[in-house]
Amino acid sequence: MTALIAHKTPSLSEAQRLAWLRLIRSENVGPHTFRDLINHFGSADAALAALPELSARGGKRTIRVHPLHDAEAEMEAHGRFGARLVALGEADYPPHLRHIDGPPPLLSVLGGATLREARMIGMVGARNASLSGRKLAAQFSKDLGAQGFGIVSGLARGIDAAAHEASILTGTVAVFAGGIDVLYPPEHERLLAAILHEGGNAITEMPFGWKPRGRDFPRRNRLISGLSLGVVVIEAAKKSGSLHTARFALEQNREIFAVPGSPLDPRSEGANHLIRQGATLVTCAEDILESLAGRIEPDLPFDQDIREDDASDCHSYKEPDDTLRTAVLSALGPTPTDLDELIRFLGAPVRSVHVILLELELAGRLERHRGNTVSLLY
Repeated sequence: MTALIAHKTPSLSEAQRLAWLRLIRSENVGPHTFRDLINHFGSADAALAALPELSARGGKRTIRVHPLHDAEAEMEAHGRFGARLVALGEADYPPHLRHIDGPPPLLSVLGGATLREARMIGMVGARNASLSGRKLAAQFSKDLGAQGFGIVSGLARGIDAAAHEASILTGTVAVFAGGIDVLYPPEHERLLAAILHEGGNAITEMPFGWKPRGRDFPRRNRLISGLSLGVVVIEAAKKSGSLHTARFALEQNREIFAVPGSPLDPRSEGANHLIRQGATLVTCAEDILESLAGRIEPDLPFDQDIREDDASDCHSYKEPDDTLRTAVLSALGPTPTDLDELIRFLGAPVRSVHVILLELELAGRLERHRGNTVSLLY
């Protein structure tokens, strides 16, 4: 039997979930690599067994495969905390998130059924928001909630908090930059408790116990936009993280809405810039509803499938030889190269090229970029 981890997949078994957790926590395995490994080897268990040989062929003698006991401890910690690990394609996996480039294979989730809601709007903005900015965020969130939209934000101070508070009763999702048990900022404990009490959610792709670092917040912002039909930006400074969320929204083919502000207020510089760049200017929830009319389902750019097969379903094929490995290395360099163009240039089987790229990535010699491009690391 083959379970397709995509639109209508049954739940993983606990053994499969444990193997998925080990695989995504192993060294140099990100969401893209995870998908390619399972689709190639048929299961997470088979992929785990293949990691040492693959990385060795790529030039790395040893690779850290996530220990079984550590994965078991993380799953047990989730259970004690009241959280759960949701796999890509399972019923609780956010419907639009699976369409982004490299969706997280596993999410840590707290809370109820809000996450299944297809009609979500992201709300982001300044942490040091003005009183009028907070009021706007609350009004937008309240009015959108009354129309059946859930609100997604990052539980930060300022705009995020105002958006969550106003949408507690209608559905809201808080996306963490750290582990599901690591609340940031800590003063939002009561706010989070209220969100969960009313059936909302907290989610993250980070390991249990992970304390967020600066570089983890862009990953969080990518999930905020990925969960949403569109993102509303209120009071964002010129170099605000909210602009990163807007950039991710653009890459994910989501709508970008921006609330204009005074040109004298540096907190409005980023939102005003977005409007000049083509974002939809909005002053009330009705503007968003009008823009989304007829587009309750977005024009999503990706549809990620991961196949978890039984061993009997694994397909045999001829492993790539050293001649092809040399050709791949010669074709790649420090400048990002389009994968489709690389495959056409090599004239080699797609699967063989992907296996060599897996070898290089597991060895830490390959970097993936936006737009389906890769480059060599020297």
